[in-house]
Amino acid sequence: MAFVFVCNFLLVSGKSKSLCSMATDGGKKKGGRGFEVEGYPVEGLSIGGQETCVIFPTLKMAFDIGRCPQRAISQEYLFISHGHMDHIGGLPMYVATRGLYKMKPPTIFVPPSIKENVERLFEVHRAMDQSELKHNLVPLNVGEEFLLRKDIKVRAFRTYHSIPSQGYVIYSLRHKLKPEYAGLSGNEIKNLRLSGVEVTYSITSPEIAFTGDTMSDFIADQDNIDALKARVLVMESTFVDEAMTIENARDYGHTHLSEIARCADKFENKAILLIHFSARYQAEEIQAAISKLPPPLSGRVFALTEGF
Repeated sequence: MAFVFVCNFLLVSGKSKSLCSMATDGGKKKGGRGFEVEGYPVEGLSIGGQETCVIFPTLKMAFDIGRCPQRAISQEYLFISHGHMDHIGGLPMYVATRGLYKMKPPTIFVPPSIKENVERLFEVHRAMDQSELKHNLVPLNVGEEFLLRKDIKVRAFRTYHSIPSQGYVIYSLRHKLKPEYAGLSGNEIKNLRLSGVEVTYSITSPEIAFTGDTMSDFIADQDNIDALKARVLVMESTFVDEAMTIENARDYGHTHLSEIARCADKFENKAILLIHFSARYQAEEIQAAISKLPPPLSGRVFALTEGF
């Protein structure tokens, strides 16, 4: 397992340095690691064609895993958007390192179209590494939901990339007592439950949406309305300047910042975290482009610029 320690060294000496400057255009910093958006600490990095991994540590979730940042290892849930290497290349390392540290097997969600290939990937690494690589692999179809715990669920939604892809919406679930039972004692409510009566109702709220790689077509998809209503939308914006056109972006299955500006009135999110910028840009160029977004978006848009 020597490769684990090599990876950790590279993470320390390479791109996974201090994350305090990751957010631009207003992200609230959280000490020396990551930043906060709408009450959610966020960590990770996302460079188009190189690596993407966006981490929500309080939810113990990571989205995509291009190179397995060290902080991703402690996340129990991993959501893979598609099979491109810069989004899935760190998957075996993620599982292997959790096993090395005696952590419980992670739960990994993937598009059903890549499930068999992911299983083969693990078989190859088991043979080479001679380890179990324990994990729970869940193929989740677009529109399908999965209960992560009693207060959180996930649903996959359709995205539009150059290969099969999907995004994920994370929902919070709150259970409230039905009004007709409000005046009952605790024992009376307990007895009703034991008799099979449903005494509560659920309130479902979209909290986090992650697109992975996609063209802007996902915005117009009526089935994706919850992604545009989530408290925090994490979406790609690979190109941000006039040197690359919308057509250039679409040729590669990506989104241009100008398309986001044109759709400004579609986003009901409290905050939008832009990711997956092309490596051609500097952080200052990304910041300058975002500062020109129209009023409906100003103050709500942040950028993940760690590594730029």
